[in-house]
Amino acid sequence: MSANIVYAILVTSLATFLSRFLGALTSQGIKKTSKLFKWFNCLAYATLAALIARTIIFPAGVLIEASYYSRSIVVILSLFIFFISKKNFVYPTIFSAICMAIINNHI
Repeated sequence: MSANIVYAILVTSLATFLSRFLGALTSQGIKKTSKLFKWFNCLAYATLAALIARTIIFPAGVLIEASYYSRSIVVILSLFIFFISKKNFVYPTIFSAICMAIINNHI
């Protein structure tokens, strides 16, 4: 079981970093103020918002056991941490995992 988890992490990391590398190579000619760049930026945020909404409303896996109330609280608190940390993604991600574990085990 643990070998499968390691393989999954390796494959997803490879896919993530490969797409970022290819994006860095091809983005040299795109200006940050161009309409194409803004469109991709909006597309990325919309995809992220849809995934977060899906996770809250229709959870899969272990999150099915967590109540809607606890999932909502974690998202609201994580958004608060996100804006306090000047839109850093690392702090709210770590906070959300810890907060979900605490809330789900004690409520």
